[in-house]
Amino acid sequence: MATWFRREALWATRVSELTRQLGGGKRVSWRWETLTFFAMGKRGSRSQSELLTTLTKKQKKHLRDFGEEHPFYDKVSGKEAKPQIYQLSESSDTSGSESEAESEPEQVSGYHKLLATLKNAVEEDEEEEENEEEEEDEEEDSAVDEAEMNSEDGDSDVSVEKETTGESTKVQESMDLPGDPEGKGGDGPLGTSQESLEEFTDAKHESLFSLETNFLEEESGGTCSLKVSQDPFLQHMSKELKEEEIQAVATNPKTTHQLKWPILGQLVFSSKFQKLETFKPSKDIDLKSLHLQKPLESTWTKTNSQFLSGPPKSSGPFTPLQKELFLIMNSYRDLFYPERTALKNGEEIRHVYCLHVINHVLKANARVLGNNSRRRSQKLGVGDDDDFRDQGLTRPKVLIVVPFREAALRVVQLFISLLEGDSKKKIIVSNKKRFKGEYGSDPEERPPNLKRPEDYEAVFVGNIDDHFRIGVAILQRSIRLYAPFYSSDILIASPLGLRTIIGAEGEKKRDFDFLSSIELLIIDQADIYLMQNWEHVLHLMNHMNLLPLDSHGVDFSRVRMWSLNNWSKYYRQTLLFGALQDAQVNSVFNKYCVNLQGQVAVRNVPMTGSISHVLVQLPHVFQRLEAENLASVIDARFNFFVNKILPQYRDAVMSHTLIYVPSYFDFVRLRNYFKKEELNFTHICEYTQKSGISRARHFFLQGEKQFLLLTERFHFYKRYTIKGIRNLIFYELPTYPHFYSEICNMLRATSRGEEATWTCTVLYSKYDAQRLAAVVGVERAAQMLQSKKNVHLFITGER
Repeated sequence: MATWFRREALWATRVSELTRQLGGGKRVSWRWETLTFFAMGKRGSRSQSELLTTLTKKQKKHLRDFGEEHPFYDKVSGKEAKPQIYQLSESSDTSGSESEAESEPEQVSGYHKLLATLKNAVEEDEEEEENEEEEEDEEEDSAVDEAEMNSEDGDSDVSVEKETTGESTKVQESMDLPGDPEGKGGDGPLGTSQESLEEFTDAKHESLFSLETNFLEEESGGTCSLKVSQDPFLQHMSKELKEEEIQAVATNPKTTHQLKWPILGQLVFSSKFQKLETFKPSKDIDLKSLHLQKPLESTWTKTNSQFLSGPPKSSGPFTPLQKELFLIMNSYRDLFYPERTALKNGEEIRHVYCLHVINHVLKANARVLGNNSRRRSQKLGVGDDDDFRDQGLTRPKVLIVVPFREAALRVVQLFISLLEGDSKKKIIVSNKKRFKGEYGSDPEERPPNLKRPEDYEAVFVGNIDDHFRIGVAILQRSIRLYAPFYSSDILIASPLGLRTIIGAEGEKKRDFDFLSSIELLIIDQADIYLMQNWEHVLHLMNHMNLLPLDSHGVDFSRVRMWSLNNWSKYYRQTLLFGALQDAQVNSVFNKYCVNLQGQVAVRNVPMTGSISHVLVQLPHVFQRLEAENLASVIDARFNFFVNKILPQYRDAVMSHTLIYVPSYFDFVRLRNYFKKEELNFTHICEYTQKSGISRARHFFLQGEKQFLLLTERFHFYKRYTIKGIRNLIFYELPTYPHFYSEICNMLRATSRGEEATWTCTVLYSKYDAQRLAAVVGVERAAQMLQSKKNVHLFITGER
């Protein structure tokens, strides 16, 4: 009896709670009335003869055991009324007194879905028990009958719980999916469940920026642009390579051709494919001939007006440098431009490559949205037409690698300006406030008395944090910042920010699938990465355009065939901008850039080197060391320095000697050797604390320490003036040519009449040809490399 009562009380509690949550609706079932009558002790009585004739064997047993009829068979009314079902209101905020006409329909919440599930489960259980009431089994044992009744009621409770739990899981999944359809949320694709909660998701704008659920707007003007067969975007993306051509790339020699352009200077066109095409810039350029996507034709002139000397009609929409750069970019050839400087043309170049990025993304998205409209109008099935292959294996199309957050801020601001222009209708930029807070800077944070060279101020302006990454989605005059990587069109990141996502071999948490379908790679300010960590750039390039490990919800009927064939790297355009010719940067361009359209590299040689900017009278001795191959240069340089150079400076007369070391690994090797030999020295590197820097500078100035080891990266990030230098040793030629003249000019900081005793020694080998030419000039460098003798130069300082 106690078991039955607990069961009935449980059902009464559920029905009561359901009735209360449903807004007081009248839903009174027979089970609720049965419990009420039983609790009040007002059970209806029947005559003994009626009981004996109508009761079954099961009912008779219960009557014999408990002295009363089972409440299950009570007749509450003459006519059995079916339960009234309360229909849930679509608006959770509408009160019961409001009419249906006045209430506004809203989407049913997940909580209401759970209540509806519970209601249906109760009704199904009631119907099952009513059907069981009609079935009689006269030959069943009484104990078996009671056990069956208990098991049936118990199973019904479990089924309600299982159905409720399952529905709650489905509702939770449906609530999570819009915010992050790939389950990768935030500004990085990695993440556990805890990380995904912390990462940023923008569920509010998910449908707005989804390529799969949007269609091409007529006012966007994308249809007519995409129909033009002369469009270089369509020509590049629609070109189909053959298997024989791909196989021949590994064995074909690189074909090169040199041309001289008015502004860029000496260009080297090259390609590993059979046909090499070159072209020269036209004198006049028309925006319509460039096939710019709307609204770029109107917004570009406004955005670029700060660099135009005269009216747009007279000077054209581009500066001379921008015009030649964009002609190469728009031809979808790889480009290496090593003359990008923060002081002179840095912003010009940033403007023009941002124009190319937006133009590419708008065309690619317009093609997808246009095909969506065609598929909807024609009602074609999936994979019915190969013309609809317009996507990659993942959505990100463009990767922009920049060194600092300030550069990422300027890139995004240019995107907004190019899409908005001077139109009155502003575009939607989601999370703009958060972006400015995280990527902006406070001018008051910079010390007011800090004086540094102009190029230093131009490079280290604004927020110089070098660990960041952000996804940007662009669609229908809207920009979504902090989009999940697999829902983004453009990725903007630093090498360190990407390195922490890509991970290393063997790590559990790593992801690089978002790099599988990059069609446009821009590496800006590549020279700065030499001062950060060049290994991060190499690690990135090794993971570009690999086949993804997961499908990420892609529709394979829309994926281009060359993406499925793992040929994406032959269609990727790479734009590489830096401030100097360096062997490591050249190696990346030559090794990883295999665009089928070919490559273009600017190869201007410096006629006058940075040595011409030395303002002190100083003899320069260039000592040549010999090495069998490039791999042996490091050991050959160390042995040459220890055996030939250092003995000349061990004398007390040769005190105040500064040793400039570009490589940190060479610095560590020299520091360990100096400690082992117990030489009187001090050292400063990029990892030295502020107190250690001050102490080392003081000891060197006072002559308490004979040698000072100084790393190039410290000079790059701090640009301190080291006082007390009388003797200079360049263990290797500087990465930046102007650092040579800067270090030499430090000698005059504490001039006390010792000019006659000043010395400068430089170590070089035949593998330092580019750095040597940047310091002494190309003609003198050629003579020095051919003579194989030490060269003595004397700079008078007269300018």
